[in-house]
Amino acid sequence: MPQHLPNVAPDCLDVPSMERLQVRPSTHPPRILLLYGSLRERSYSRFLTLEAERLLRHFGAETRIFDPHGLPLPDGAEAGHPKVRELRELSAWSEGQVWTSPERHGAMSAVMKAQIDWIPLSVGAVRPTQGRTLAVMQVSGGSQSFNAVNQMRVLGRWMRMVTIPNQSSVAKAWQEFDEAGRMKPSSYYDRVVDVMEELVKFTLLTRDVSGYLTDRYSERKEVAEKLATRVGLGAI
Repeated sequence: MPQHLPNVAPDCLDVPSMERLQVRPSTHPPRILLLYGSLRERSYSRFLTLEAERLLRHFGAETRIFDPHGLPLPDGAEAGHPKVRELRELSAWSEGQVWTSPERHGAMSAVMKAQIDWIPLSVGAVRPTQGRTLAVMQVSGGSQSFNAVNQMRVLGRWMRMVTIPNQSSVAKAWQEFDEAGRMKPSSYYDRVVDVMEELVKFTLLTRDVSGYLTDRYSERKEVAEKLATRVGLGAI
């Protein structure tokens, strides 16, 4: 029996249904953007990102890696800066993302945070991150830690992304990669395989219904109220 909800605008309420989730699936490869958080020449977060890209391509995804070199600090340039525009266009292109950061002073790196801060919640009617899937990974110079991935999870939620359950944290990263920058066989590498496999699955599952999954009552109500105000002003 329908419940009496006196504080709800009934015209803006949508009762979730399986029918709305049954759509014709896209046939193009999942589009994944990868970000890493270090400018070092021998960057373990970049090495880990490259390993992730190889796996994603093996799983059939189309990938892009953003190079953070030359990206200005947030508010240190206009949004029309070429690197800022490139980053935002890649985020809008993506259906899923991978964020990989080194842990610095118990937190994600400034390079990683700057990239995330340059991606807004909305640009006009476009939301560059909402509904996209997200996998988070980190590298540490010492013992295993989860500070960076936990912080990135918080940011992913703030950016309205679908952050997958699995994650990767590679401890003592300096001994997990060979001279060529390839990751050595280990349980750490196995976890990276797990994470990328899971990311592709979640992306395939959600990308065609992300608009429905992120459609909110409060936003529909706000739009309806603005429209009613405009109609009322037009009648004056």
